[in-house]
Amino acid sequence: MLEMAEFFIALLVCLLILQFLKLQWMRTQLPPGPVPLPILGNLWLLDFKLRRETLTKLTKIYGNIYTLWMGQTPMVVLNGYRAVKDGIVTHSEEVSGRPLTPFYRDMMGEKGIFLTSGHTWKQQRRFGMTIIRSLALGKNNLENQIQTEACHLVDIFANIKGKPFDPHTFVVRAIANIICAVVFGHRFSSEDESFSKLIKAIYFVIYFQATIWGRMYDAFPWLMHRLPGPHQKVFVYNDFMHNLVMKEVQTHERQNAGDPQDLIDFYLAQITKTKDDPTSTFNKDNMVQTVVDLLLGGTETTSTTLLWALLYMIQYPEIQENVQREIEAVLEPSHLISYEDRKKLPYTNAVIHEALRHSNVTSVGVPRLCVRNTTLLGFHIKKDTVYVWGNRWHELNCSSFLPTSFGRSHFSCLRE
Repeated sequence: MLEMAEFFIALLVCLLILQFLKLQWMRTQLPPGPVPLPILGNLWLLDFKLRRETLTKLTKIYGNIYTLWMGQTPMVVLNGYRAVKDGIVTHSEEVSGRPLTPFYRDMMGEKGIFLTSGHTWKQQRRFGMTIIRSLALGKNNLENQIQTEACHLVDIFANIKGKPFDPHTFVVRAIANIICAVVFGHRFSSEDESFSKLIKAIYFVIYFQATIWGRMYDAFPWLMHRLPGPHQKVFVYNDFMHNLVMKEVQTHERQNAGDPQDLIDFYLAQITKTKDDPTSTFNKDNMVQTVVDLLLGGTETTSTTLLWALLYMIQYPEIQENVQREIEAVLEPSHLISYEDRKKLPYTNAVIHEALRHSNVTSVGVPRLCVRNTTLLGFHIKKDTVYVWGNRWHELNCSSFLPTSFGRSHFSCLRE
């Protein structure tokens, strides 16, 4: 029995040594970076989290392009203006793919718009953009939905009567309701249990992969899928979101309204229209996942941006006063602010753009995937390599990414 145990220990050590040597050989094909360990890669160095501060520290050691190992998967990190521009502008076509991690693969599959690529992504994205434009111009258009939720939000803030409060919940509900109005054709009341659970599900799914459980799932999907833990809860929440969307789809099918009023209406019509097209990717699975993608992709990012804007208004009361003064001078008290009013409110428009530019919405950029071999800053990057950029947008020389008129008109008036 002892000899058998010694044999297995020796075998395990040999396997780890072989894995270590394999990783060292693979490192020679990639930009430099910290030495990866078998199985864990560099996860131990990152404390199992992708933090911008950690990536910045590693930049000082390894340069503006280096490699981190997320378990057994290499990920190229870009930092600094030149590296990021080379990746997202100069070689935008070569690195236009989206990596499908084991976690997202098991949860979403290759459906929808967020994590698909190739033909499916192009069809879903093109159709989605067309529908959003149609809804923006319709009778009950997107701007009206935003104005409605803005009024609800202002009333809530006013009823607090100046007392300290946390605006997070109210802002998140407002943003989620705008998205629901676009995709479902209606908003939810704040007391609706399904709506509250939907918001919990959105946040749980979004933040899960950044946790140690999410990193472990991506490193050992075959094992974690069978073990109990918080990672099983995320699949329960994901099923809830899909079931909620499917119920809305079934309601739309029963009602069978005339002219399309929301995204589900348009999508159901598109499924019927393309049912005989063998190249069509329009089906209920892609429709449900697209709606879930919009809820996941829009709720947290938009609400976080608004919360940063509120924080900036508190931090810089003189800017807040200038915005208020301009709005009161130009618009009537009962006037609902619209997109067209931006032309009359140059200072307010500049403040909004500056808040968008400066807000720390995500710790790192959205991961991309090389769809073919390319070269970044002199390093040869092979097809299927994952890469990410660690800078926040305001840390880059943004004026070189944006039209000259934007850089001049939106920021000069703040300085003046």
